[in-house]
Amino acid sequence: MTAPRVLVLRALGLGDLLAGVPALRALRRGLPDHETVLAAPAELAPVARATGAVDRLLPASAPGRAVPRTLDWTGPPPDLAVDLHGNGPPSHRLLRSLRPARLFAFAHPDTPEIQGPPWRRDEHERDRWCRLLRFYGLDADPADLRLPRPDTPSPAPGAVVLHPGAGAPARCWPVERYAAVAAALRTRGLRVVATGGTGEDDLVARLAKEARLPDTDVFSGGLPFPRLSALVAGARAVVSGDTGIAHLAVAHATPTVTLFGPVPPRHWGPPPHPRHIALWHGPEGDPHARRPNPALLRVTPDEVLDALHRLPAPEEPAP
Repeated sequence: MTAPRVLVLRALGLGDLLAGVPALRALRRGLPDHETVLAAPAELAPVARATGAVDRLLPASAPGRAVPRTLDWTGPPPDLAVDLHGNGPPSHRLLRSLRPARLFAFAHPDTPEIQGPPWRRDEHERDRWCRLLRFYGLDADPADLRLPRPDTPSPAPGAVVLHPGAGAPARCWPVERYAAVAAALRTRGLRVVATGGTGEDDLVARLAKEARLPDTDVFSGGLPFPRLSALVAGARAVVSGDTGIAHLAVAHATPTVTLFGPVPPRHWGPPPHPRHIALWHGPEGDPHARRPNPALLRVTPDEVLDALHRLPAPEEPAP
């Protein structure tokens, strides 16, 4: 007999998927007899597997944060569809087009047939999706976001990881400031490595050149997830903007200094813990702007270095 299937739509990026882990695990606990299918970009398949809450990834993506036009769903309609992509109505309509027996989603005036909870703009991303599932009777814990330690060895154990890129120019702290942080850390005898995602090679090359990093400490081109995960899990600390690698560090309990602007940490920041420091000066701004946000530019290299000095040591791996 075929197991019932739940289709979860979250066709977004790495940080988005990691912020949705508590909700995915709530679905797994609450519906243990269901096959969980996650509609997300194909490159996130290893991340989905690492969560322990996804059985299969259905490749789905669209430019920016848009809703995919279609989903390559086969077989009978889903027994349950869950909209973890947004507040609709495009994502609602996409899932409804598959004729699921049930649909979990936030209410929207343009889809009045969906009797979900209200959307709250000023809410943390992890809390938002857990609240959605609690509305439908599933126990969801926003703190349930840790990933298992990778089997792959770190390519730079104990290094401070600097990641200058982000999903939009508005969230990119200037490369020369990362270079100043790198130079100061290396003067203290610490190993510093630079990472970058797909399309961020120029940023990483500029950082490496200005900080005079050896080639062995430059990881550009978008590391495969197992290697990136191992690098982050074994790092002394991760310094980045509000982007996917910051969420990955939180998932591995690696200390972080995250530079926020234009979106405040109350929406996307790490959970309260001494090992995570969020630097934010406000006010909020346009997350899609083509230049670094003014709030982000108020963060100085000295402030980042002071935050790094205040971080506790990374957790020891479990035996």
